[in-house]
Amino acid sequence: MEQFLQVGIISSTHGVRGEVKVFPTTDDPQRFLDLKKVLLDTGKKRISMEISGVRFFKKFVIVKFKGIDNINEIEKYKGKSLLVSRADAVPLAKDEYYIADLIEMEVVTDDGEKGILRDVLETGANEVYVIEFEHLGEVLVPAIRQCILDVDVKDSKMQVHLPEGLV
Repeated sequence: MEQFLQVGIISSTHGVRGEVKVFPTTDDPQRFLDLKKVLLDTGKKRISMEISGVRFFKKFVIVKFKGIDNINEIEKYKGKSLLVSRADAVPLAKDEYYIADLIEMEVVTDDGEKGILRDVLETGANEVYVIEFEHLGEVLVPAIRQCILDVDVKDSKMQVHLPEGLV
């Protein structure tokens, strides 16, 4: 299981006073209002950043970090991820999972076909799991109760049913 979960990506700077435009990768961008700190993943290390201000602009979250007061201090972090620890993550409801926990999960069909979950596509109606099976190749499986029989995040295993006509 992933220890840290991504909540956004710094897309660009906003103004000259050190604010950044963040593209939210969380289901609820409003959660930034409750965040006190995030980890900035530079690729080489993770820097703890305290949030001192949040506002919203179109599809972006404008974030101000404490101690960052000009564009030059933050510009180098464009394209970098903002993370929260699993302890600070939003609690999940029954049958909800963090995408990071699903990626690379072992998948077995009710017919015994084995595969690996490679990606999760977020569509309007429901998510779609991109599963690469040994013999069937890549299959798009809707994340609905009729197809997803069991998910065991702890053991990283999923049991699925492929309805007739899906493959």
